[in-house]
Amino acid sequence: MAPRSTPPPFPGIVVHQPLRGRHCAGCRRGPLPLLVMENGVPRCLDCADLGHLVFLPRGDTALTRRSREESTLSAVVVRFNRRRGRYERQGVLVEEDAPARAERRCLADAEARQRRRMREARRRAAEDVRFAEAFAAEIRRLFPGCPAERARAVAAHASVRGSGRVGRSAAGRALSEGAVTSAVAASVRHLDTPYDRLLMSGVPRDEARRRIAAAVTTVLRGWSEGGLGSTG
Repeated sequence: MAPRSTPPPFPGIVVHQPLRGRHCAGCRRGPLPLLVMENGVPRCLDCADLGHLVFLPRGDTALTRRSREESTLSAVVVRFNRRRGRYERQGVLVEEDAPARAERRCLADAEARQRRRMREARRRAAEDVRFAEAFAAEIRRLFPGCPAERARAVAAHASVRGSGRVGRSAAGRALSEGAVTSAVAASVRHLDTPYDRLLMSGVPRDEARRRIAAAVTTVLRGWSEGGLGSTG
């Protein structure tokens, strides 16, 4: 398919990267790497009064947009894609010092975004600490016999942001009794019973849970009644 003679629908001045050798209708120079179609004939950039512009290839949307903003005169560079049957943007032509000014603006924005990210990270970290403390306090309220250090460890594990664990569920964030109990029971299952060894030996999960259920219940009952429970 040959390129269309009509300009593609890009805003502003459009410059072409020709697919075959073309010569300027004015000065006869060629073949031209870039040209402008005027009244159906090709013109080189100098004859089209665009020779002082520099090419900025596509790839960085923010830099391209700001370079055009910083340039009094600019043009869109396009090339015809035969396979797709359409013109595609390749970059822009802008005044020589426009990219440098645009890059300074982009760097300033990047620094501002980095500062915002750091503030957000500190805010989330503080929120996570407060939530883990509240979760640990609720564990100690429901299971007063649970050692304080163990309660903190359970809360820290269950409430890791993005982990998908019970502490990050809606019920966990609401500090519901069921969610808190589930987190404590999971800790007891893995740390205070042979559950993990059973799984590693090939015992199916449901059967392994059945075998250690009484031991988990004993520990939870002991902690809920204020004792140290059984950790054997």
